[in-house]
Amino acid sequence: MAEIIKFHKYQGAGNDFILIDNRTNVFDETNTILVKNLCDRRFGIGADGLMLLQYNKNFDFEMKYYNADGNEGSMCGNGGRCIVAFARDLGIIDNKADFLAVDGRHEAKIQNNQVDLGMIDVQDITKDDQAFVLNTGSPHYIKLVEQLDKMDVFNAGREIRNNDTYHIDGINVNFVQEEENGYFVRTYERGVEDETLACGTGATAAAIAMAIHTNQYGAIQIPIRVLGGQLYISFYREGYTFTKVRLIGPADFVFQGEI
Repeated sequence: MAEIIKFHKYQGAGNDFILIDNRTNVFDETNTILVKNLCDRRFGIGADGLMLLQYNKNFDFEMKYYNADGNEGSMCGNGGRCIVAFARDLGIIDNKADFLAVDGRHEAKIQNNQVDLGMIDVQDITKDDQAFVLNTGSPHYIKLVEQLDKMDVFNAGREIRNNDTYHIDGINVNFVQEEENGYFVRTYERGVEDETLACGTGATAAAIAMAIHTNQYGAIQIPIRVLGGQLYISFYREGYTFTKVRLIGPADFVFQGEI
C-alpha cells in the first residue's frame, strides 16, 4: 500500500508552494524524484517548489526548500513568507516567527495574510555589462528593459541563465521596468526553469539594484509589482551595504489534501 502524504498548498503573490509538516520526519527528503513529481502541474499537485517545515530546538522551526526540479534550493523569499503563514495556521507561532533557512536566521511578523519577512544583508554587488548581479539569499541578474509586458521572458531569461557565465550554477534572471509608482518585475527562475508569477528574492534584488541605479541612500521602501500581485521591499543603504532588508506581501492558504 502506497504511503499517504498530507500537504498544504500556499501562494505568495502567485508564487505557489507545497508545504509539508515534517516535524516528525514523515517525508523522505532524499527522494528528489518524488519532490519533482509532486511539483509537476500535470501529473502531481503542481507548484513552483516544495517546503518542509522541520523541527529545530533553537528556533520556532526550520525551513527546507526544494525547487520544482526536485533539488534542494537556495533561499526563497515568497516561500519564506508562505511557511510563516503555514506555521501560524498550524499553531506553532502567533504573529512573530524566528526560523532557520538555508541562508541563516530569519525573523518575520504576520498580520492576517500580510507577512513582513527579514532578509539577509546584501553588500557584494557587481555588474555584467549593464545588468546588476547580486545575492539576496539566491543569486540574481537584474536588467532594466522597456515594454516588459510584451517581452518573451521565458526565452530571454533562459538564454542568460544558460550562457557561458552562468550555466554551471545557474542564476535567476529578472527584467525590470520603471513605473509611476515603483517597478514592474518579471523573473525567470532557475530550478523551476520557467517564468514564475513572482520571486521574492528577485523582487528584493531588483529593488536594491534600482536604489543603486537611481542613487538613493538611507531608509528606502520600493514598491515592486509582479505578475501575481504587489510586493514591497524596504532596506537601509549606506555605501554599497544594504541592511534591515524586508520583503513584505501576501501569503495565502489555497487548499490541503492527501496524495
